[in-house]
Amino acid sequence: MAYRNGTYVAFHAGGTTDQTASDIKYYNTMKMWSANKSIDFTLINSHEKTSAVRDSSTKETLRRSLVTRLNNSKHMVLVLTATTKNDTDWVPFEIAHAVDVCQMPIIAVYPDYESILAPAALANYWPYALASRITNGTARVIHIPFKLPAVLDAIEQFGVLNTAYPTNGYGFYTRETQVGWGLIKS
Repeated sequence: MAYRNGTYVAFHAGGTTDQTASDIKYYNTMKMWSANKSIDFTLINSHEKTSAVRDSSTKETLRRSLVTRLNNSKHMVLVLTATTKNDTDWVPFEIAHAVDVCQMPIIAVYPDYESILAPAALANYWPYALASRITNGTARVIHIPFKLPAVLDAIEQFGVLNTAYPTNGYGFYTRETQVGWGLIKS
């Protein structure tokens, strides 16, 4: 049995390796937060727990590496932008494995939003793999803006061993919590 303490970050790469042209920039932002000594944020990065795979790796090699990383993770941070639902291979695979096999909660982060109080209104961002699991009740998801206080709190709170919250696919932080973080004006 794997020691499940990592954070698995999933994002739509958009078929490019350009660090600024795809959603990898949000993953890199999380790594920068973790490296910054003045920010109290530690990312136990599941992607660093296995050897790196290259663009030239076979699909099976990449799939095996992703499965190992997911199996060693306590939760998934899923970056959801307007293009995520267009991903037809790796993001759907990662969501399916995270929910169906690993039974881990998903921290759905939305860079386009300052606050989130109605997750169902964001369904147009969800790839089918996520939408179907939210609808059938198998996914436990907390929906948050891609803001440091929300990401930090969610990563600290939600994992495979914490089954209390989120309990369904429509979790979100209260208005009061988001006001306290300065994401919503009171």
